[in-house]
Parts: sequence; structure tokens; C-alpha cells
Amino acid sequence: MDKKTYLISACLLGLCTRYDGGHNRSEKVLQFCNRHICLPICPEQLGGLPTPRPPAEISGGDGEDVLARRCSVIDRSGNDVTGAFLLGARQTLMLARLFNVAGAVLKARSPSCGLGCIHDGTFRGSFRSGDGVTAALLKKHGYHVLDENELAY
Repeated sequence: MDKKTYLISACLLGLCTRYDGGHNRSEKVLQFCNRHICLPICPEQLGGLPTPRPPAEISGGDGEDVLARRCSVIDRSGNDVTGAFLLGARQTLMLARLFNVAGAVLKARSPSCGLGCIHDGTFRGSFRSGDGVTAALLKKHGYHVLDENELAY
């Protein structure tokens, strides 16, 4: 049986790509990668943002709104980092196409990778419904997208 290829949020594999220089290593994701070919990606790094970097949240909408240019991604310092998030999402889509991936496993609640639930843009730890920028773009192009909490053992 041929293994399928998936994009995986690099932080879930233990790579220090989180905004604070940390990671979100997930044993469930590592077990998933034992059964599939997994390509680590960090859309924020692919978009040119450094690590560490100030945390960012989508202000006034979700990833679909960012893609449609109806709202922005702002970091805690007040900088508009929308361009980096859009570039990272496009680069991730390019990798998905290049490697003919079956889908992606992305980090929950992230402004790039969140699926169905993201931070609400207030930097107070509150959430709203919606997808991150990269998750929205991948879904728009027909890719199957999961977050780490949706994986079955």
C-alpha cells in the first residue's frame, strides 16, 4: 500500500517554529507520520516572518476574510503582517500542489493554520469561529484539512 503525503504544521513535529520559538509536539501527529509521508511546513516562516516573532491574530474576521482583503492580520505590537500571512499561505499551497498531497494536518487555533476556531483578534485568549489564512486557502482549493485534535490513532 502506498503511503499518502500530507503537509504538517512543523511545530506539531517538535520543530521550534512557534511565534515564541517553542513547539507544540504532538505524539498523535508523530504516530500519524509513521503511517504517511509528512512534509513539515510553517506558513508564517514561509511568508518571511522570523522566529521568534510577536504573536499575531486576525482582526475583524477570519482567514477567508483575509484572503478576500476584508480584514488584516495584526501582531501584538500593532504591525500589519497580512502580507506575510498571505505569502505563507500561497507558498504552502504551492508545496501542496508540487508534492500532490492528500491533505494537511495543521495547528489548531493558529491565525495561519487554525481550523474552525481561531483567536478573536483581541489578544485576550478569546476565540471565534473561522479558519486561519492557510487553512482557508487550502480548503478553497479542495484539500482535506484537519487539525491535530481530529486525528484518529
